[in-house]
Amino acid sequence: MADGKKLVIVESPTKMKSIQGYLGDGYEVLSSVGHIRDLANKKDIPAELKKTSVGKYSIDIENDFTPLYVESDRGKKTVAELKRALKTADELLLATDEDREGEAIAWHLLEALKPKVPVKRMVFHEITKDAIRAAVDNTRELDLALVDAQETRRILDRLYGWDVSDVTRRKVGQGTSAGRVQSAATRLVVDRERERMAFVSASYWDVEAVAAKDAEAFSTRLARLDGAPLARGTDFDDAGQLKKAVVVVTEEQARALAAALEAAGTATVVSVEAKPGSRSPKPPFTTSTLQQEAGRKLSMSAKHAMGVAQRLYEKGYITYMRTDSTALSAQAVTAAREQAVALYGDKAVPANPRSYRNNSKNAQEAHEAIRPSGESFRTPASVASGLDRDELRLYDLIWKRTVASQMSDAKYETTTVTLDAQAGTQVATFTASGTVYTFKGFLEAYEEGRDEKRGDADKAEDQSLPIVAVGDELRLRDIEPKGHATSPKPRYTEASLVKALEEKGIGRPSTFASIIDVILDRGYVSKRGQALVPSWLAFSVIRLLEEHFSELVDYDFTAALEDDLDAIARGEQDRAAWLREFYFGSDDHRGLRNIVDNLGDIDAREINSTPIGDVATLRFGKYGPYLEVPGDEETPRRVNVPEDLAPDELTPEKARELIDAPVAGDRVLGQNPDTGRDIVVKDGRYGPYLEEVLPETEAPAEDAPKKRGAKKDAAPKPRRASLFKSMSPDTIDLETALKLFALPRTVGTDPETGDVITAQNGPYGPYLKKGTDSRNIGSEDLIFEISLEQALEIYKQPKYGNRAASSALKEFEADPVSGKPIKIKDGRFGAYVTDGTTNVTIPRGQMPDDITFEIAVQMLADKRAKGPAPKRTTTRKAPARKPAAKK
Repeated sequence: MADGKKLVIVESPTKMKSIQGYLGDGYEVLSSVGHIRDLANKKDIPAELKKTSVGKYSIDIENDFTPLYVESDRGKKTVAELKRALKTADELLLATDEDREGEAIAWHLLEALKPKVPVKRMVFHEITKDAIRAAVDNTRELDLALVDAQETRRILDRLYGWDVSDVTRRKVGQGTSAGRVQSAATRLVVDRERERMAFVSASYWDVEAVAAKDAEAFSTRLARLDGAPLARGTDFDDAGQLKKAVVVVTEEQARALAAALEAAGTATVVSVEAKPGSRSPKPPFTTSTLQQEAGRKLSMSAKHAMGVAQRLYEKGYITYMRTDSTALSAQAVTAAREQAVALYGDKAVPANPRSYRNNSKNAQEAHEAIRPSGESFRTPASVASGLDRDELRLYDLIWKRTVASQMSDAKYETTTVTLDAQAGTQVATFTASGTVYTFKGFLEAYEEGRDEKRGDADKAEDQSLPIVAVGDELRLRDIEPKGHATSPKPRYTEASLVKALEEKGIGRPSTFASIIDVILDRGYVSKRGQALVPSWLAFSVIRLLEEHFSELVDYDFTAALEDDLDAIARGEQDRAAWLREFYFGSDDHRGLRNIVDNLGDIDAREINSTPIGDVATLRFGKYGPYLEVPGDEETPRRVNVPEDLAPDELTPEKARELIDAPVAGDRVLGQNPDTGRDIVVKDGRYGPYLEEVLPETEAPAEDAPKKRGAKKDAAPKPRRASLFKSMSPDTIDLETALKLFALPRTVGTDPETGDVITAQNGPYGPYLKKGTDSRNIGSEDLIFEISLEQALEIYKQPKYGNRAASSALKEFEADPVSGKPIKIKDGRFGAYVTDGTTNVTIPRGQMPDDITFEIAVQMLADKRAKGPAPKRTTTRKAPARKPAAKK
């Protein structure tokens, strides 16, 4: 306490630097770099607790579900540094984020540091000088109800995840897992794919024409025949059946109508109806709506959007980005209205400020909507120099949405014109609509994006209509019959999945990005463009959960858990009592323990099987999905399923096509002149390959008795070689096949070292090898073509790690910590940032072009703060001691 400084602990290094500048010399601001403690892993549990419930979950179930926390290696280092700083402080201010997780981090810091000086909780929702000074002057006590809620969530996820994941690993496959919210999210994507698989398309026809009055013309569409409405896409259900009485026009009828209308040539205006309307702006962003709009308008993943928002917040450009609230403070409302007037005039804002209802029941997490920080908003143009590309794009989105939220309604008028034309003996009624905005209002600043909708073909296109009156006769031209087919519901995108999760109450907005990231990393879902496509692995996991853990993946049950966690956060529910009911059960809930202990027999084969009509059965095995074709053979035939084939595309017709496709292995290329054996080209799970067929005398007989103690690999194996990516199994010849079998190819000898240089192919591409030194060479064709001179030139270039030197994708100035230049390089696992000592992989969703010098410095700093990854060690079991020989 010699210098009497106040110690302030925040979560991130970036935030630390900003706040230090605002507080000055009387404060020392340090970072905890996120969490310092977590539930113990099994290797960290003391031996005396291994046989108790603590040994299974790191949770003392019998003692009010008391968790066993341990500090991570990085956490221990951080705690030691913070303790040193605390020795000279006269007050501790815990300034972690203002939400459940931030409150829990503050509590863990308190538990680890055990301070002997006064402790206060400092909270703020924007990093500006005024906000930070106000936070210092208005501290509060730690909110233990929020801590209880976060701790309950962590314990709940551990109990659920470890118990249920153990079952999925045994019955579906290693590497699979289940989670309280990840499984519900995966089920949403799988359910949508099931709907698409069951969907039956219906077809219908109508007629489109252009109606002309003098030089003005507009598009019209046939709506009724003799007063009866024509079918539209929305009139059919997902089974292709009509939901109401409408006229379904066939192709033949549509063409006959078009011909009759051509003969008539005119139509008469029978009604002109104009209706005024208005549109109101959307509220300012919450975490959920920000993720949705960033996905729709900027094509950002939820994870990427939250990462960019985090940087904007820590740099002081926006308010806190994890919030359920749509409310704005009085100063923010004033700032938005003033900016709208300055940009768009006095009429741009209504007489009274707009207020938006906050739907969150949890007042602790309902801070303020996401908005530009400060008492007056900085325009995107004024901050462009301090932001990278993605930061500027997201700031621009937040700024526009905030300003628009306080602007006037948009006013419009929609005019609908109805025309009657004689088509033979029938009266054909056409309609056309046009919308004209009389006052754009908030649309001057911002319009919300839309998710993909079904039946877009049924939408009338907005257009400008000429002035017409009832009784006017218009010419019809460009009359064309149009065929339509109903379409299934579109697959989820990240934006629409976030919306669905929020609507169903699954998870909380602050967790949506991590939920989606988990199901992508697990291989349950993949991306096709923006669409999320479930894998057959996801089908197997969800089927297992639905049949044996139905309550745990029920959407309403999952949402009810979130409500209960909110109740704990508000202090309305006791943590231990709630966990006891969840785990042991009650009158209306079986309890996790009872469900897991009474699963009964689970048929793994049935869980991993999906009938594809009566053609085949899709099975998911150790190496992925395949078709099992019924037949007379004792061993059913297996047919590989292409990896890029989505589940709804594997129809019975497609399955038959795969089954009937010619087998590449039937093509014999010729004989190897050195061995006299046939070489055939085959199609394997990992692509086409060559195999040298063993004579029957060398191949082991299927019924041959196995010698006791004989090794499994004692039988001779056929030689195999993979085809290059540029080669086709249909066109490869014997000469090329023999070259592949001859690999590795000797390029020559290094005259300086005497080492032989070879060219060969590997799992990570073609490379040169000289002793233990390997270098990538880029093209497979170079394996056969590269000369000794070219190889020696490659070896003269500097080498980094275990891969060939390559030019950097991007270069920056020296890192302020290491003093070495920062570069972005393309590595085996994607692009990464490096200063030659520390390497950081660029996160999924970000491109090298998006990385600025500031971002690169921060990435390297965060990686250094985490410390080196723990080394994996293998403990070899000592051989059993043989009993002493009897004398």
